[in-house]
Amino acid sequence: MPESEQDGLDSFDLAILDILQRDNTTAHRIIGERIGLSAAAVHRRVRRMHENGVITGNFAVVDPGRVGQPITIVVEVEIESERLDLLDAARRSFAADRSVQQCYYVTGEADFVLIVTVASMADYEALTRRLFFENHNVRRFRTLVVMDRIKAGLAVQLPERPPRRIR
Repeated sequence: MPESEQDGLDSFDLAILDILQRDNTTAHRIIGERIGLSAAAVHRRVRRMHENGVITGNFAVVDPGRVGQPITIVVEVEIESERLDLLDAARRSFAADRSVQQCYYVTGEADFVLIVTVASMADYEALTRRLFFENHNVRRFRTLVVMDRIKAGLAVQLPERPPRRIR
């Protein structure tokens, strides 16, 4: 059984998600017209998907360079000990820092991969002191400075669904 069916998502839900991932400001009335549901039905489905954690947030995607954060850095972090309390402390520390856009706990040589935006390399140096040098559980970190942003987004590829009246 496809994952979406296990989560209680049907083809209408997937169509709604597809539209909202492209433009989260699309009115429920417009979504309903495109997929063949009433605005009230779309509203109920969107609210349910929020309550069930399928939709986890609504936000604008901002170009970091246009708001004074022109440097994007990918950081691979290796930790010394994977003791649960130390691992949780690292997660909280990374997640709490406003410069960290994304944080992933990963397999492989690194334990975490962070996506960071900063205004300057001096700001990045301050971040490294705060998050890595002052954390005795960080073994090492590797910095990859992004030269050009080719694609950035959070849209999730949705499962195939039967065609509906989507225009």
